[in-house]
Amino acid sequence: MTDLTLMTFASNPASVLPSLALLSHRVRVLPMDAASLVKMPENTILFLDARDDLATAKTLCNLIHASGLSTPIVLILTEGGFTVVNSQWGIADVVVSTASPAEVEGRLRLVSERGNAPAAANTASAGDKGVTNEDGQIRSGDLIVDTNGYTASLHGHPIDLAYKEFELLKYLVQHPGRVFTRAQLLQEVWGYDYYGGTRTVDVHIRRLRAKLGGEYEHLIGTVRNVGYRFDPPDDESEESAAKSAARQAPTDD
Repeated sequence: MTDLTLMTFASNPASVLPSLALLSHRVRVLPMDAASLVKMPENTILFLDARDDLATAKTLCNLIHASGLSTPIVLILTEGGFTVVNSQWGIADVVVSTASPAEVEGRLRLVSERGNAPAAANTASAGDKGVTNEDGQIRSGDLIVDTNGYTASLHGHPIDLAYKEFELLKYLVQHPGRVFTRAQLLQEVWGYDYYGGTRTVDVHIRRLRAKLGGEYEHLIGTVRNVGYRFDPPDDESEESAAKSAARQAPTDD
């Protein structure tokens, strides 16, 4: 039997994840707010009801990690919520609200076996290669994004970016090779309280590409009918091309 905590705003907690009632676990129900964090037992798995309020759920995830708590978090989502959640939430797992008892039990078992480490922390993303982070500086080839100074430079020359352009570039560079939909970028960069359309993302992408210049605009790739991604420069390909060009160059003989 596992000690579980369910945080929710729902007036009927049993409706949040009905399968929980069919399993033999102790379930403590708490309001979905920061004050509830101090009421959680030390050894528990937290089910966080993110079905209707993703913003509050993400805030609570951040608060839990900022407080140094090692409580594993399982997000309860609707299908639409999967377009928003990513590894930065620091969660151990996700489950849809309509999941069967067998699925919920299986996910609980996996979370318990992994311990308190989020699932994303156990594996390194292949897309993270080629990007280093030193003193707040994210480097990808000749592109440097300074997260502390809110500046970016290319070949040592500063790029004149507006605040949201910088935030968008920073977010993409932090997740090299990962594809984001326009809705995801809108929520992650502009925030949940922004009511503009996804066309705003397209406009800022065009401006970013223009400021990167023709030689580097390809760093922000378009995935047709999906969204955008940051394509880090392939140093090996560039080096190979340079050597090939050198071999083909005429000599003075």
